[in-house]
Amino acid sequence: MSITIALAGNPNSGKSTLFNALTGSNQYVGNWPGVTVSKKTGTYKKNKEVKITDLPGIYSLSPYTLEEVVSREYLVNDKPDVIVDVIDASNIERNLYLSTQLSEIGIPMVIALNMMDVVEKNGDKIDVKKLSEILGCPIVEISALKGKNIDKVIEAAQKVAGIKQDYIKAFQGDVEKFISDIENSISDLSSSQYKRWFAIKLFEGDKKATENLKITSDERQQIDNIIKEATTKLDDDGEGIITDARYSYISQIISQTVKKGRTGLTMSDRADRILTNRIFALPIFVVVMFLIYYISVTIVGGPITDWVNDTFFTDMIGGNVSSMLESINVAPWLSSLIVDGIIGGVGAVLGFTPLIATLYLFMAILEDIGYMSRIAFILDRIFRKFGLSGKSFIPILIGTGCSVPGIMATRTIENENDRKMTIIVASFMPCGAKTEIIAFFAASIFAGSRGWWFAPVCYFSGILAVIISGIMLKKTRAFSGDPAPFVMELPEYHIPVVSNVLRTVWDRVKAFIVKAGTIILLATIVIWFLQNISTSFEFVEFSNDSHSILEAIGKTIAPIFTPTGFGHWTATVATLSGLVAKEVVVSTFGVVAGLGDVGSEDPSMLEFARSIFTPVSALSFMLFNQLCIPCFAATGAMREEMNDKRWACFTLIYQSLFAYAVALMVYQFGSLLVLKTAPTVWTFIAGIVLLFMLYMLFRKPSVVKGEVKRAVSVN
Repeated sequence: MSITIALAGNPNSGKSTLFNALTGSNQYVGNWPGVTVSKKTGTYKKNKEVKITDLPGIYSLSPYTLEEVVSREYLVNDKPDVIVDVIDASNIERNLYLSTQLSEIGIPMVIALNMMDVVEKNGDKIDVKKLSEILGCPIVEISALKGKNIDKVIEAAQKVAGIKQDYIKAFQGDVEKFISDIENSISDLSSSQYKRWFAIKLFEGDKKATENLKITSDERQQIDNIIKEATTKLDDDGEGIITDARYSYISQIISQTVKKGRTGLTMSDRADRILTNRIFALPIFVVVMFLIYYISVTIVGGPITDWVNDTFFTDMIGGNVSSMLESINVAPWLSSLIVDGIIGGVGAVLGFTPLIATLYLFMAILEDIGYMSRIAFILDRIFRKFGLSGKSFIPILIGTGCSVPGIMATRTIENENDRKMTIIVASFMPCGAKTEIIAFFAASIFAGSRGWWFAPVCYFSGILAVIISGIMLKKTRAFSGDPAPFVMELPEYHIPVVSNVLRTVWDRVKAFIVKAGTIILLATIVIWFLQNISTSFEFVEFSNDSHSILEAIGKTIAPIFTPTGFGHWTATVATLSGLVAKEVVVSTFGVVAGLGDVGSEDPSMLEFARSIFTPVSALSFMLFNQLCIPCFAATGAMREEMNDKRWACFTLIYQSLFAYAVALMVYQFGSLLVLKTAPTVWTFIAGIVLLFMLYMLFRKPSVVKGEVKRAVSVN
């Protein structure tokens, strides 16, 4: 029997774990049409005719977030055969709120009561049989984490598919009467399976859900009269009346079916007393991140990366391919293109795959055990003190994987000022592509145990840049006002699921490799050609005196970056090429190093980097590329989300100036204090920049005239 199942549920209910367990490798991750919210689809691994869609985690079907809108539009428009509502049994009261809404859509529903092992461990008891009778739908007790009873969920879904199922009767008395009156008022709903759903949405005043309903003026007047009578009698608006009625109903059935066992703190609560403690939380987070980068860069990633770069790509692949091409008398230019351009450029990027995979592995483990949710909670307290909403952390966290979905995720921030500010700073964190540059310097300039600090410093510099920008921008008129409130659920800690962690790592590494095989391949070929075409448009083999177009471009722009310490033409060109994709920064060095620019016969890319960078200039270069304008894809996302050319231009200008100011101060002060060089006029200018930033940080916030008038009227 061919059926389509929609998996719905609250965030952290174990819905994605169940999806992964049911589909295995038979799944596809993409985006919903027109939006960047993740869409997971797959087939049941024991029956390919059972198709499963994993909806975004949501708390309700209200139109407040993009995820909620996407989920309900799929359920109403695409009409799956069955909804499987995944409920966290240890938080059953909160989870049932969504269940009451899902049942009203008119699609058969099965409840998967997940985390029953946690319920038993807590000593709680749930009368599942009685709860199923009250709700009017089958309930299956499962543990998605342990794979317990998950096949029974599919069996139950197959049994109810195509069978008319009554909705959960969450409303009684006057509320039920008012909703029934609305149902009977609209002729367009008389035969629709969604008439209950639309009647409630009309009562709540949800215009987005009801905009396509065919309602006559007389029917509209009748509905308005019903709602007016209800709000007057029940002394609340339609949405408030519905919400109160749902929770009252849920409280009644919980009292009949759930008995709490032991009271007191759970293991997660005890752990959170330390991990989210106001004093210890941030130092613990810092130590955790330093350990992750230290292990990834120094212990695991570093040695493997060195071998992959120097031995595998340079000697084994590059050397053998070069010998083979020479033996068959391939033209020198074509041999150079393949070996120095393609293998040298793409290999420079792929050579850091082991290091990046190690970082992804640790981050996936932290996400799976529930610690990253705590980080959002910890940083919310910090962000709010500096004028940023805690909601800003989620897009910034997503941006550590890729800035594009991070920027798109700002749609969940209701406050327009907070949303714009988050878009501006979301790309400051090291994304997967920028991690490639970090790995490059960690393996070259900061190689060995003495440079273990470089990678985590870049990570925390991103957080510091977000905070500093937040303070400065919030004190301007354009961004003034209180930040939006932030509410987030902290899931129970649990042992990470190996399959989930490995799948997450593989998805991210695969995306990285695919990018290297497309955008970066094209970019390295372009860079190679620009290096081998002279300014007189003659094809020449690149050397120190070949006067290539690439070198000419770099040397023209290089003086701009001389005060920041990376005025070498290669570093300048690498920075510009990074606007296409940040990974191209590394591949540019790979191409140039393969063509020999430092005088040695066959210098490696890492040796080439050591020849043009000092530790101070390398840090300056890294921070500039981390904080400046992101790649073209992220820039396009910013333009789309800002929906205003002026704001988009302001964002790009601010990011460029902020990045340059940071790089200038790092290099000038670093040269003075670390390299013991004499101060210059640029050191003086860097001092002025520092004073200006301190002024912006500590000055009184700007207040618009309207706010002044309101303040005066209150006094």
